[in-house]
Amino acid sequence: MRIALFATCLADAMFPQAAIATVELLERLGHQVVFPSGQTCCGQMHINTGYLGQASELVRHHVEVFEDCDVVVAPSGSCVGSVRHQHAMVARRAGDGALAQRAEAVAARTYELSELLVDVLGVTDVGAYYPHRVTYHPTCHSLRLLRVGDKPLQLLRHVRGLTLVELIGAETCCGFGGTFAIKNADTSTAMLADKMSAVIASSAEVCTAGDSSCLMHIGGGLSRIRSSVRTVHLAEILAATEAS
Repeated sequence: MRIALFATCLADAMFPQAAIATVELLERLGHQVVFPSGQTCCGQMHINTGYLGQASELVRHHVEVFEDCDVVVAPSGSCVGSVRHQHAMVARRAGDGALAQRAEAVAARTYELSELLVDVLGVTDVGAYYPHRVTYHPTCHSLRLLRVGDKPLQLLRHVRGLTLVELIGAETCCGFGGTFAIKNADTSTAMLADKMSAVIASSAEVCTAGDSSCLMHIGGGLSRIRSSVRTVHLAEILAATEAS
């Protein structure tokens, strides 16, 4: 299968290892991965902060870049959630019904990584090896907007050498929420403290998730209290092998 990578801003600017791991994993499974070089921000941060007018041009550009692709994958439940649930709405608010229809067509072919693997490719054992104690944080967008369910857990359970440990209160938000963490810093910090306590209580070596944004938030908090727990994107775990 020929799959287009939607890398996302955060991967491009701060966490490229998540995008690289996505490519390595899919190529190892026998698929061709292409990178449409014209891709930019999908507009999620503009939409979430109320700048729908500015976001409409980003939506248009995203559609133009990806509408000829049969399948699109992103290592981010948050950005895929925006493509699926916000792009057509933004286009309609701008009075562009034709763009909304094009956006819906692109959205129907866009998947978060675990969705693509389990639902489209029919794979739960990707041949990964990762000898560590790991706990999984289901990010809000993947859990509530995309409803990926236990797909990431299915994939993690098939990773050789990995010990999957329960995260108490796993479905509770970590407190990031993009600008929420800035505008409501005290509340965000309290939510993060609860999440860190649960991660540490799990006795895991690694906390994983499908969104680099949440991992950045959790990992930043853990580093400030000098915890030994690391945050690693799901794609990196699934891309790992004994050879790596």
